[in-house]
Amino acid sequence: MKKIFKAILAIGIIGAMALGFAACGGNGGSDTIAVISREEGSGTRGAFVELTGVEVDKVDKTVVTAEISSSTAVVMQTVAGNRAAIGYISLGNVASNPSAIGYASLSAVGDTVKAVKVDGVEATADNVKNGTYPICRPFNIATKGDLSDAAKDFIAFIQSDEGQQVITDKGCVSTGSTGAFTSGNPTGTVVIEGSSSVTPVMEKLAEAYMALNSGVTVKVQQSDSSTGMTSAIEGLCDIGMASRDVKDSEKEQGLEVTTICMDGIAVVVNNDNTVDNLSLEQIRQIFTGEVTGWSAVK
Repeated sequence: MKKIFKAILAIGIIGAMALGFAACGGNGGSDTIAVISREEGSGTRGAFVELTGVEVDKVDKTVVTAEISSSTAVVMQTVAGNRAAIGYISLGNVASNPSAIGYASLSAVGDTVKAVKVDGVEATADNVKNGTYPICRPFNIATKGDLSDAAKDFIAFIQSDEGQQVITDKGCVSTGSTGAFTSGNPTGTVVIEGSSSVTPVMEKLAEAYMALNSGVTVKVQQSDSSTGMTSAIEGLCDIGMASRDVKDSEKEQGLEVTTICMDGIAVVVNNDNTVDNLSLEQIRQIFTGEVTGWSAVK
């Protein structure tokens, strides 16, 4: 009898746990959504809040309880470690296979995140290119005044067939090329600073370029889009990086802007989260705090 009683008790406990899990939206015991956002000055945040309607009349309405992360990598790590979390990252950082973007292996933390569909559309480079994925933005570089021969040569590489192939391999969408690259073989150092979303692409571009021209050293420094634009304006770097449109106020200070590719912004949740699709309106409601529980978006 004792064994039968223990078996019945165990079944009851398991059933209660299952019901509790389901009632909490399948997110490990918490229905409360943990919003993860980027810092102010981030180009990814600026583009995200504008494209999703979180920004109203130029005012960012991101919920005040949002946990702020300083880079794409930190957002991914935070979401990977919290079953109730939701965040957003550069699409180019989501997967190693640019034709099948959706899941990202986080070898650094041994966990995974997943990108949800937005209005039923998967977050893929192809869908950014064909215009069906709604959350996308440009990757821009900005310069001011006369450039060194080395900086000019590197920019020519970015815009060439070879540079655009590097960009495509990183999961971003090419905006077209200027043809095959022919280096002028300059020497010197090129300093680049800005967006943490553009940084991984730029590092690959720098690596590929230096393999072709060992006389130039390209240094890529990660910060954020606003810092990158300020550094370019003040002459602290040769090239600034921005993962958003460059502001008129920045252009008025002498910046010349070049779009090197297009990128989507993937909305990511923990891999254990059962949600796989959100509407733009639901995303807006979550990030402004109007919706606070996962059960409300099932």
